[in-house]
Amino acid sequence: MSPSPALRHPSAGAGFAAHQAARGWVWARPHIVDESTSWFIVGKVAEPIDARERRELCDLLIELGPDAPTLCEGWTTSDLAAHLVLREHFHRWPDERRAVEKARGWIELVARLRAGAPLIPWRVPGIRTMFNGFEYFIHHEDARRANGMGPRTDRPDLDELSWRMSGFITRRAARKTRPFGLQLVRDDGKRRLFGSEPAAVLSGHATELALYLSGRRSAAEVALSGPDDAVAAVEAAHMRL
Repeated sequence: MSPSPALRHPSAGAGFAAHQAARGWVWARPHIVDESTSWFIVGKVAEPIDARERRELCDLLIELGPDAPTLCEGWTTSDLAAHLVLREHFHRWPDERRAVEKARGWIELVARLRAGAPLIPWRVPGIRTMFNGFEYFIHHEDARRANGMGPRTDRPDLDELSWRMSGFITRRAARKTRPFGLQLVRDDGKRRLFGSEPAAVLSGHATELALYLSGRRSAAEVALSGPDDAVAAVEAAHMRL
């Protein structure tokens, strides 16, 4: 059933949709979204990035099963799911607590993950996109890439989120590569320099840059170039979110 015309936003349209996408919102059909965290626009629902990545990751986890590999060294998909549940509901998640969550059973564990995060702080605007949205994107890729799936290049909202978070990570990482800098170059030509010249150049799709900078170097489809010493400094630097 379509929503009432009274719910139509007066500025809804291509420009408005682009504005919302830039803020971390995407379009999705109503039946796949938790309406308590969404609102109707012209017969569709705006779904936050973290909600969409959570939903798609949970679907993938059920498809893969509890023992599939991930990019997180030593972790299976059940370890990954338990980690995400514990991260949102507890302040700490030691190995023994992760084992308790896994003991609940695979279907129950994924159902708990699918149920969503507590309102505070994980659904607060800004926090949910910047931190939970990015967290779920990275861990979604941990499961996808380790099981033969390639990059997703049809998600402009993920591109913009990844580009923003890549800057956050690189700003800190540049301290470890001194006296060399690191320049990020997107495949659409956008670029940012962190630190000073001479600098290594890391180029690729925005989401691939984010994967590399988040420690998933072997899976990220990027190119690292520049002066040998600068490249070596980047390769030796420990980079994680």
